[in-house]
Amino acid sequence: MAEDILILDRLRKAYGGLVVTEDVSLAIRRDELHAVIGPNGAGKTTLIHQISGLTPSDSGRVLLDGADITALSLAARTRRGLARSFQITSILPGFPVLENVALAVQARAGSSFRFLGTAADEPALNAEARAMLDIVGLGARADLPAGLLSHGEKRQLELAISLATRPRILLLDEPLAGMGHEEGQAIVALLRRLRGRYTILLVEHDMDAVFSLADRISVLVSGRVIATGAPAEIRANPAVRAAYLGEEEAA
Repeated sequence: MAEDILILDRLRKAYGGLVVTEDVSLAIRRDELHAVIGPNGAGKTTLIHQISGLTPSDSGRVLLDGADITALSLAARTRRGLARSFQITSILPGFPVLENVALAVQARAGSSFRFLGTAADEPALNAEARAMLDIVGLGARADLPAGLLSHGEKRQLELAISLATRPRILLLDEPLAGMGHEEGQAIVALLRRLRGRYTILLVEHDMDAVFSLADRISVLVSGRVIATGAPAEIRANPAVRAAYLGEEEAA
């Protein structure tokens, strides 16, 4: 049986009387692509925030490789190997594509920040950053200002930045959001290449992408996990179909 790298133990988050996640327990296996799906308002993004440390949980635990990281900040969790992307891209648009990634390499390596504009001048940082760009398919765009990339290319760049931190696990929050068909297919192809090389926790609304990519899927409804299993199991689960997939397929 595959080893669990990330364990969520009864996570809960409420805002006043509004309970967003309730008793969420999951075990993410090393090197698997695990998708979390559910209707709008199910608590998926809040759950990613809780895992990454952006939002503190009211109760429950997060364990990474057996270590309890519940009390750690977002920055400390990143240093431990949790890398996340957001629904809205977060890059430095005025800096070259290469330098955006070189800065992430620099931060991970603990190199001194002489200033943002010098990171890509260091040969070791430069070489590793180019390798990350090649992985995501942006090698030819290295010298272009990041702000000139297309929406899909910006998501690719964000993934390269995440990979530059040498993550133990990638937390991806709707990487296909706002994309046309062609750009979306490029991201799906990229995730397929990364699958098995990295542990990936994916939140995504595109069911075609989810069912073609995921090793396992968890379904979140009203803040609770109602099922976890292989794609075929989830597709055939009566409770899932009644709560979510039936609506998606009828739409």
